Amino acid sequence: MAKQGKRVTDANKAVAKDKLYALNEAIEFLKGRPGAKFDETLEISINLGVDPRHADQQVRGMVALPNGTGKNARVAVFARGAKAEEAQAAGADIVGAEDLAESIQGGTIDFDVAIATPDMMPVVGRLGRVLGPRGLMPNPKLGTVTQDVAAAIAGAKGGQVQYRVEKAGIIHAGVGKMSFDSDKLEGNAKALFDAVLRAKPAGAKGTYIRKVSMTTTMGPGLRLDPSSLGDISIAGRR
Repeated sequence: MAKQGKRVTDANKAVAKDKLYALNEAIEFLKGRPGAKFDETLEISINLGVDPRHADQQVRGMVALPNGTGKNARVAVFARGAKAEEAQAAGADIVGAEDLAESIQGGTIDFDVAIATPDMMPVVGRLGRVLGPRGLMPNPKLGTVTQDVAAAIAGAKGGQVQYRVEKAGIIHAGVGKMSFDSDKLEGNAKALFDAVLRAKPAGAKGTYIRKVSMTTTMGPGLRLDPSSLGDISIAGRR
């Protein structure tokens, strides 16, 4: 533990606190420091000028990262009959209906993404207090309430990432593993940032992108120059 603490402390000392790093520069900095004993995730935090307490200032969506996440997402599907068979054939890890709901209510949540056919929503709706706080509640706006369960499963396992603004107005999301090539991490980060820009809600006033930072699972945080991630003027084009 002492060695790990020194490693993190040394990395923090190397960060220029008042500097805005370009995206590619930040990635190279983080790749160049001594890493942990596991494949860390590259994470981005975006501070937005929104108040999530207001319905017209919610920022939420799904984005397909062009180079995947490096994680094998476990997918649960609420479906019956032919749709349940379709889900199993498409590679869903868990498929069920009332039995799956009962298992979740009992405390077993062994999946990263939940998908449901529309007819299952009366059952799934009762799980809102359990799945909602974990960001796992199926939602038609995110494509996770759908008749095309095969496509939804393929997307979830192919690199889709859900982003959602938290109470403090911040979005946190992983954009790949540090073992990825730098250009792949850069492409994923830009894809996420572009999606957040385009998701600017009608109720947002003033500066939309306030701060962007990047870190790894066990690494130091670096402030990023937002213009190195994409065209921030997109958010103002309504």
